[in-house]
Amino acid sequence: MEHTSTFLAGAAQVDITPPLGTIVGVDFLPHYARFIHDPLYAKALVMQDGATKTAIVVVDICIMATDYMAAIKTDIHQQTGIEPAHILLASNHNHASGAVVGLLGGAADLTYRARLFPQIVAAVVTANSRLTPAKMATGSVDAPEFVVCRRYQMQPEFVAHNPVTRQPDLVKTNPFGGEHQIIGPVAVPDPELCFLALRGLDDTWIALLANYSLHYAADWPDDSITGDYFGQFAQHLTQELPAGEWFVGIMSNGTSGDVNIWDFRHPDRLPTEHYAKSKLIGTTLAQRVIGALPDLRWSENPAIGVACDDVTVGVRKPSEAELAVATQAFIDNDFDNLSLKKDVTQRIYDREQVLLSHYPDQLPLTVQAIRIGELVIGALPGEFFAETGLRLKEAFAPRPYFSICLANAYGGYIPPAHELDRGGYETWRARSSCMARDAEALISAKMEELVFQLTK
Repeated sequence: MEHTSTFLAGAAQVDITPPLGTIVGVDFLPHYARFIHDPLYAKALVMQDGATKTAIVVVDICIMATDYMAAIKTDIHQQTGIEPAHILLASNHNHASGAVVGLLGGAADLTYRARLFPQIVAAVVTANSRLTPAKMATGSVDAPEFVVCRRYQMQPEFVAHNPVTRQPDLVKTNPFGGEHQIIGPVAVPDPELCFLALRGLDDTWIALLANYSLHYAADWPDDSITGDYFGQFAQHLTQELPAGEWFVGIMSNGTSGDVNIWDFRHPDRLPTEHYAKSKLIGTTLAQRVIGALPDLRWSENPAIGVACDDVTVGVRKPSEAELAVATQAFIDNDFDNLSLKKDVTQRIYDREQVLLSHYPDQLPLTVQAIRIGELVIGALPGEFFAETGLRLKEAFAPRPYFSICLANAYGGYIPPAHELDRGGYETWRARSSCMARDAEALISAKMEELVFQLTK
């Protein structure tokens, strides 16, 4: 849709690299930063079309809590005037980053969490100050070689233990040691690498926001700080494009809840050295985007639209009987000298049931859609499976669309209802996976409503 208002865009990034000693990521065991391999960033795009202004912010962090993101948006609004409902704030799910949320066996680093808050705000404030007449283009290419469904159907003799139900699951996530018992994956990944490109009217590069449905590469020591493939992608773009000092390359996380790079059926097809997979993935994806740039159609006056609403979703909580079993097990076992070789998973999930029992019965989750020209970006409040992203893309076709996950609110894993029946790590009831069976359907329906509202 073309019109006469001037389209403006600005971008900025702020170094958020945690210091040595910071608690790292979210895991079953705590880790502390002993090595800093490459820097981390909070990256922001601000775009304006007449009176409508929006910001897209992607942070090199595993997850951020809903109330934390809401407070950041309020501060951004106070300093820039951008409405909180017009701000898309997302984690890229990098686990080799500072921890600002305590889940499972990890804890939040409170000092780093306090430090990160103003750094994210500063990225948006700076991007807003750099608004300049611009043009945009959108494109996509396929990159199927790096996305692997990590949920597998196993041979009947394989026991996929569920620490919540204490019964076998129908699928196994990441079957380390059980590779020879794999029958096959239970779902199909999304291979599409989508992107939004922004240039000044003089062709100076402003930013490129990409989206790919792949979990982090996890090819680094547990006590490392690194940008993973997200950082490698941005570094390679910056090196290979005729990019100025203010160019910002961004990789956002799509619907990757059931997708990673660990190919259990073909374990030797990718490099095994530390950081090697991250570099291979990031540079390959960047080169694929660069190869698509000559064919883009640029628009100097794209219309911007934003729609945002909350969905109230029920919380899956333990029954009285389940809570009694978990509570007694939690009391009977201490947490000293934890090791992955022991029953750490069972102990962690027993504790999760105790904590989850104090949760509210319902939680509001924010759903948001942003239109820039012909492109629509959907913001989903948790970790969604590839099935959800593919279904939404099909619903909006032929209009280009992609989903940015872990955005605006944190609802944990939000799988389709039938995947809850199969079990597997992503479905194990915990603070990281506690939304009701109908959550994915409710949120998908709300996204369709918002997108059709923007594009009718």
